[in-house]
Amino acid sequence: MNATKLLLILPLLAAFAYISLVGLTYLSQRALLYPGASATPAPERASWGQNASIQTPDGETLHGLYSRGEPGQPSVLFFLGNADRVSNYGFFAQALAARGIGLLALSYRGYPGSSGTPNEHGLLIDGIAAFDWLAARSGNEIVVLGQSLGSGVAVDTAGQRPAVAVILVSAYLSVLSLAQTYYPFFPVALLTKDPFRSDLKIAGVRQPKLFIHGRHDTIIPLSSGEALYQIAPEPKQMLIYDAGHNDLWDARMVDDIIRFVQSQKGGTAIPPPRTDRNLTSR
Repeated sequence: MNATKLLLILPLLAAFAYISLVGLTYLSQRALLYPGASATPAPERASWGQNASIQTPDGETLHGLYSRGEPGQPSVLFFLGNADRVSNYGFFAQALAARGIGLLALSYRGYPGSSGTPNEHGLLIDGIAAFDWLAARSGNEIVVLGQSLGSGVAVDTAGQRPAVAVILVSAYLSVLSLAQTYYPFFPVALLTKDPFRSDLKIAGVRQPKLFIHGRHDTIIPLSSGEALYQIAPEPKQMLIYDAGHNDLWDARMVDDIIRFVQSQKGGTAIPPPRTDRNLTSR
């Protein structure tokens, strides 16, 4: 092969490789976004609380774990991260129950115990269905808590339902903006199926908001959470821990969440955040 032919072929090979990589990313994006999806059935015995079965208006059956709160006490509706399991939060349910606070942790469609296949449209339906299920059973105020991927579900749900407050842990401006950061050389805006545009919805979340983020988060950078915080309407506060994405949960964080939840009872103001050398308020 002479040099002229080689110069013609190399750009074609590079273009083919690029198009193939873009196509592979497009086809596999939901597997990447929802790694926790699984056809695993719900266990017969709940690891904490009790098994909950929630019907969605589009015909799916969702699994959740539910710990009922005491009369007059609020409940927390928990939307988990994309690779998490509701069974992992017995410690949180126990800490809430010690203060009389209820908890419903939802397994999204396509996740263990739930029917269907995960996608943004479906997860947002799941969020509303879970809120309505909890509202019908608890009869008390509901605080919506969304972590990582679940922060987008929480923002959407709180914008459409009368939650008394919202907690956003490791929140993002949008999944689209994260994808643009991860894949700067791809036409991400044209390829992303599930953009989760919290940036376009946060203005409708007028309830008190607590943002929690890890300073060293490499999955959802602090800058993304801070950008969402900046455009969120008051009232709001932000707590930043010296932690990453997967090591945020500890007794201190649980205590901060409980204090925030309890402060919403009866419409009281957001308390000032506790500060120490590992925690910064914004």
